[in-house]
Amino acid sequence: MWGVKIVAAAIMLQTLYFKFSAAEESVYIFTQVGIEPWGRIATGIFELVASILLLVPAASGFGALLGIGLMSGALFFHATRLGIEVKGDGGQLFIYAVIVWLCCAVVVWRKQKQLLQLIHLKK
Repeated sequence: MWGVKIVAAAIMLQTLYFKFSAAEESVYIFTQVGIEPWGRIATGIFELVASILLLVPAASGFGALLGIGLMSGALFFHATRLGIEVKGDGGQLFIYAVIVWLCCAVVVWRKQKQLLQLIHLKK
């Protein structure tokens, strides 16, 4: 299971440079979505947190849930405002979002007992 965690975390961590440096592509994407610059920065922070949590065994389920939420948002905006291909990237960002979503779904599936136990403890 470490493989899927590392893939998801690596993809999210790799994109942080573009979000935090206000790279042209990131600014374009978040402008199209209507949440530039605060949405770009907040998304980067949440992706950093999700990546760290994914790599901490006791917290990987929570990191995966956060990753699914973030990538669901990305996929939603690709489907509604951005399109599959953004600024001639050949759909690379869309594919990365799908890969991260799937990797995180595997982690949630594998950690479902642990996650459900924590939910039941809160009640």
